[in-house]
Parts: sequence; structure tokens; C-alpha cells
Amino acid sequence: MATETDHAESVRALRQLRRMRTFYAGGAALWAVSAVSAGWDDPGSRQMWISVVFLVVFAALLGMTSIWLRRQQADHSDEPVHHAAPRRPAWRRHANA
Repeated sequence: MATETDHAESVRALRQLRRMRTFYAGGAALWAVSAVSAGWDDPGSRQMWISVVFLVVFAALLGMTSIWLRRQQADHSDEPVHHAAPRRPAWRRHANA
């Protein structure tokens, strides 16, 4: 069983992977629009090919991040779920003075 520190680090790692996945998806969308725009204006131009290369790089980073995130989530699915403390206060069995 993982220690509490390991669990906190894995939660942070999952959060960071989700942020990076969003960033890479935005970058891939931006470079896709740029490649289409450059290809529409001047097909086969250097600007179009550079945009395509950046699109491939961001798509690869997005794919790797998604795979890592899926693996991390699959690894943590078998861990027990820790729920918050109950809302009711525990009964105290002290005698009143």
C-alpha cells in the first residue's frame, strides 16, 4: 500500500498531466489552424510545412500525455477510496458535571 506522501504526489502528477493535456490540445488546435491557413494561402510553402511539423509535435505530446494519464488512472483504480469524515459529530460518552 502506498504511503500518504506517495498518494499526494500521484494526485499532483495526475493534476499536472491533465493541465499539460489541455495545453497540448490547445497547441495542436492552434497549429492545425495555422497549417490550414498557410496551406490555403500558399500550398507547399515553408510556413505551411513548419506549421505541420509543430502540429505533429503537439499531437504526439498530446497522445503521450493521454496515454500516461490513462495508465496512471488505471493504476489508481484498485486503491481504496478515502471518504471524508462523517458530517455528524461522534457521540461523546462523558458524564455531564
